[in-house]
Amino acid sequence: MRGVTIVEVAPRDGFQSVGPFIPTDEKIRIVRALYAAGLRRIEVTSFVGNAVPQLADAVEVLAAALALPGLDAQVLVPTQKHTERALAAGARHVAFFLSASERHNLNNVRRTPAESVRDYAKIAAMLPAGIKFRLNIATSFDCPFVGKIAPQLVLDLLDELVALEPNAEIALCDTTGRATPGHVAALFTAAMARFPQVPGWAFHGHDTYGMGAANAFAAWTAGVEVIDASAAGLGGCPFAPGATGNVATEDLVWMFEGMNVATGVDLPLLLEAGREIMQLPGAQTGGRVREALRVAKI
Repeated sequence: MRGVTIVEVAPRDGFQSVGPFIPTDEKIRIVRALYAAGLRRIEVTSFVGNAVPQLADAVEVLAAALALPGLDAQVLVPTQKHTERALAAGARHVAFFLSASERHNLNNVRRTPAESVRDYAKIAAMLPAGIKFRLNIATSFDCPFVGKIAPQLVLDLLDELVALEPNAEIALCDTTGRATPGHVAALFTAAMARFPQVPGWAFHGHDTYGMGAANAFAAWTAGVEVIDASAAGLGGCPFAPGATGNVATEDLVWMFEGMNVATGVDLPLLLEAGREIMQLPGAQTGGRVREALRVAKI
């Protein structure tokens, strides 16, 4: 049976939703706890300048993550300038993001999708050999400002982006958590058929409407083998009003392991990391498995 790679995003997507500044030492301790649980691909931070003060210590957190043997430490970048900062700090895996929705892109990075595409072209051309590259398409399914996104809009945007860099992994993101399994499966099926040259696809979802695990399963059945998740369901996009946390890593580990699909994650150690995350002041957490196991005392 096919496997699945879970990308742990609590140290980036989760932390950015927390208001009070999390001490850098605490961030590093949580990254190490997630690593100890067996997670080997973690989005550890984002180089976004002053836009997200919570991530102002990106250089320090990345340095600590790079010291962990075998960890694929991914960082998020919105522009060429911030990509250069990330590379200077030692990043070996960068993830660029833009939104399919013009309203959301303007709200998020203060530029149109067309302007972001031009920046993406510059980044693709400047990346040194050996640097892993991922492309995140936010609001691929739904936008907090304009509602449901037409699949054709996403496919047309990908026509431009794939032509610029056919070797990047591509993540389609349910930024608001309003997508449903049929919608997720249909868009991935269409995209994968249209762009067979893309080496890998990923899904990033939120659990706002309780569809996080179901949507992840729909993506996996469509052929996606990389799924983003956040320990303790930490998250809530500050640029998508109303979006609650990411799908909880614990929920996905429980689901996939129950299907005999290996995740490489030690669930008891992941639960320990989740309990530490829940203690963060201002943390918005979610998920079902953690609490269910606590009550059942399994």
